[in-house]
Amino acid sequence: MNTAQAGMLANLFPLALIFLIFYFILIRPQQKQQKDFKKMLEALKKNDQIVTVGGIHGTIINVKDKTLVVRIDDNTRIEIDKSAIGRLEKAGA
Repeated sequence: MNTAQAGMLANLFPLALIFLIFYFILIRPQQKQQKDFKKMLEALKKNDQIVTVGGIHGTIINVKDKTLVVRIDDNTRIEIDKSAIGRLEKAGA
């Protein structure tokens, strides 16, 4: 190996190190968070209390393939996409 190749490898090492650090600090945790969120969406069931991304609090009364029927008040029900769920507030009984 000549000095030009050694110099090129020495220049690539810090770049590769930065990429690895970037991967383990940013990309990997985000992938885990997305995976956990998808599991939570698949596990939603009747009587779970949820909060939508718009801040609406409600209780699930019916689960469909891509949507949920949510009770937000005594006589008020709305149908929302599962993608509109922000978080699970409390699992139902």
